[in-house]
Amino acid sequence: MASCSRTQVISLYRMLVKESKKFSSYNYRTYALRRVKDGFRENLHVDNPKTLDTLINEARENLALIKRQVSIGHLYSSQRTVVEKEPHL
Repeated sequence: MASCSRTQVISLYRMLVKESKKFSSYNYRTYALRRVKDGFRENLHVDNPKTLDTLINEARENLALIKRQVSIGHLYSSQRTVVEKEPHL
């Protein structure tokens, strides 16, 4: 695979964050967001194209995994935690 451009990486990051925010459970949502942000921050200065391609492919696999988990999570209702705001009616 050809090396990804900066805009493609930013687009992938935004998709991961957007999809992570869809978790209905507060704990899963904050965990996924933290992992996405930490992962991208940790690999901010990677210059090797082969390593970059590997990381991008891994991020795409994680995006697919998050999408599946969000879908499964919506099948089951969960009780809101204390830290979550009440939905506005």
